[in-house]
Amino acid sequence: MKTLAEISQELLPYVRACVKKSATPSFKLASGKLSDFYIDGRLATLSGRALRLIAEAVLCLTADDNITAVGGMVIGADPITGAVLAVAAERGIDLKGFLCRKQPKEHGTGKRIEGPPLTPDDRVVLLEDTVTTGGSALRVAEALRETYGEIPIVRVVCLADRKEGGAERLAAAGLTLTPIFTRDDFDVNP
Repeated sequence: MKTLAEISQELLPYVRACVKKSATPSFKLASGKLSDFYIDGRLATLSGRALRLIAEAVLCLTADDNITAVGGMVIGADPITGAVLAVAAERGIDLKGFLCRKQPKEHGTGKRIEGPPLTPDDRVVLLEDTVTTGGSALRVAEALRETYGEIPIVRVVCLADRKEGGAERLAAAGLTLTPIFTRDDFDVNP
């Protein structure tokens, strides 16, 4: 099995290819902020080889956490969640997956959290493609707790941390952010 350093080295060119830069702040982020750089994580999470490496990195980062469930906000966490579940199953690790809708479904069961039911005994890792303010992960944590009560959230793992306050905001809510990469890896610092 590869080390996290080996996985990251192989994955980095894929993720660097996701970074778009502009001379002026012209990219509108999910937070509403304008930025001079954008990380289109889907370019990596929807590429077979890169996605496999992301899943391997998530499993390396959480190897000692005794996790039982992974998931996050649609659409950014969808491919990562599926890949982590598949790679974990190949390794004999049985994980549950879940996806959080931005709004509850207006038909059927009206659920906001999709996937096998979680219990207070589950140990959850939230997955994100990119973190700026941490808002998506906080909304997922809130939705999980509204649906299931106090679910232990072990950490938030993201492909890329833009280092714009997300880690601090998550920490203030009792959540630990563990990025695979940060903006320092992409030569976009001011």
